[in-house]
Amino acid sequence: MADQISTQTRDQQPPSYQVVKAATAVTAGGSLLVLSGLVLVGTVIGLTIATPLLVIFSPVLVPAVITVGLIITGFLASGGFGVAAISVLSWIYRYVTGKKPPGAESLDQARLKLAGKAREMKDRAEEVGQQVRRAHIP
Repeated sequence: MADQISTQTRDQQPPSYQVVKAATAVTAGGSLLVLSGLVLVGTVIGLTIATPLLVIFSPVLVPAVITVGLIITGFLASGGFGVAAISVLSWIYRYVTGKKPPGAESLDQARLKLAGKAREMKDRAEEVGQQVRRAHIP
């Protein structure tokens, strides 16, 4: 049904309208084709001019680009480490002053577990020491 409608619509258009549509399409397509050719010619000319300059200046440009890259990386790393250090110092300050920063509960639990294990190891070492003393006493 859609094919019938589009066929009827196409048939109802006067021939001059179809000629204008075709001329417009040819003009637009031709213009774009000429434009793409101009861009291609411009690119080739630009590369022809730039290639010798890049070859001549490459001993300077390559180290310069590497140096600039290292400088930027250094500044970014320095800033990142500075922000991390300020964040950690702020967290430690809040923890020490009694304010409970995020994660303080898990740190307290870990500290208690570690203290408990240390106590167990101390008791175990005392037991082993007593057994060794008893074994060596004649």
